[in-house]
Amino acid sequence: MKNQSPNEQDLIREAIASKVRDFWDSQKAEDFVPGLTPVPVTGKKIFAEDLVKTVDSVLDAWFTGSANEEKLERALSRFVGMRGGTFVNSGSSANLLAVSALTSPKLGKRALKAGDEIVTLAMGFPTTVAPIIQNNCVPVFIDCSLPDFGFDKDQFLKAIGPKTKAVFFAHTLGIPFDAQLVREVCDEHGLWMIEDTCDALGAEVGGVKAGSLGDLSTISFYPAHHITAGEGGMVLTKSPLMKKIVESFRDWGRDCYCDTGVDNTCQKRYEWQLGSLPAGYDHKYIYTHLGYNLKASDMQAALGLSQFNHLNDFISKRRKNYTYLWNGLRKLPQIRLAEPEKNSSPSWFGFPILIDPRLPVSTRNDLAKFLETRKIGTRLLFGGNLLRHPAFQHWAEGQRFPLPNSDEVMNNCIWVGVHPSLSQEMLDWIISSINLFFEDVAA
Repeated sequence: MKNQSPNEQDLIREAIASKVRDFWDSQKAEDFVPGLTPVPVTGKKIFAEDLVKTVDSVLDAWFTGSANEEKLERALSRFVGMRGGTFVNSGSSANLLAVSALTSPKLGKRALKAGDEIVTLAMGFPTTVAPIIQNNCVPVFIDCSLPDFGFDKDQFLKAIGPKTKAVFFAHTLGIPFDAQLVREVCDEHGLWMIEDTCDALGAEVGGVKAGSLGDLSTISFYPAHHITAGEGGMVLTKSPLMKKIVESFRDWGRDCYCDTGVDNTCQKRYEWQLGSLPAGYDHKYIYTHLGYNLKASDMQAALGLSQFNHLNDFISKRRKNYTYLWNGLRKLPQIRLAEPEKNSSPSWFGFPILIDPRLPVSTRNDLAKFLETRKIGTRLLFGGNLLRHPAFQHWAEGQRFPLPNSDEVMNNCIWVGVHPSLSQEMLDWIISSINLFFEDVAA
């Protein structure tokens, strides 16, 4: 291949960037036609510069983690208020790594062991709970609270026992749970706290960001979420030790902490002696954890870093869209809308609607089908009561606490979108459609 001067390469890069911008700008948005144009429940909002940054990363032909990854980790950890971040390939992987990290022998007596209990919610997404089981710990399920979509505080306090070692809750649909109370209880009992903020980037509770009170917290960059890296996620940590442990589990379980493409950061690469390996065994190939390969690419990091520039605007638009829908639907007697904790400021992922339980149990599905005929996307609230699902039914045996609110979410909750790509015309169509459906439905 012909060698090119740096100046020539820069000119070519700029020409490519210009073509990418032209390509993106050539895509004309269609006019919204009620009932014909889809109103998606989730969706990414991409700008020309997002594609430019992603393509520019491809031109480097490095592909794996690099400077973009480090910049994104610093940006998100500072935004949330944590010490460090570790970029991974999905939010679910982030949850797996957060729990796995707590099993590390490097944590001494505080390390999680098989049979230890972790308090979690029955109402939620499966990969918040699955890592507990995958690490041979015991999930202790408590009920959610309504209509704040938090946790049952009485059950939470009763769930803490001699085997409890951690608490792992998610901020559902961008609505912060009472993380300050959880932090206080964890400090009192010496428990680990993990916050799943995959739905809630930018939410606040008690004047601080959701995700800043846990020992670890997680983020997702799936296209449905607040910013996207295509796929991708992140584990945020409070301490350098915990970040190092998370990175080890992400990177095959190796003890070496050199960045990709870097050797001998410790300056004693051939002087280590760990386990029963021979003295001087190459530190890059010593493994201290049963790890994975959950790394993400530099292209993903480039996209995520570009999207981060829009994060505050995205959060603001989500809040604006939520308020608009709330004003249009709040007077319907057949439904209840979310009422977040008084000291919180949600970063809305969706607009949840609780249908009056006195109505026929089919009402929620009837509403979903009706909205579908009008091209309006909907979702259920993830798994509803997870203990009703085949994968988790075993854990329902001996369940300690009643779960009526989780069942209500399972039976009567539906949500529609608030993402930044929704126009006011789309929001009006959602409002008029839901009002129309309930005109003939008496509570």
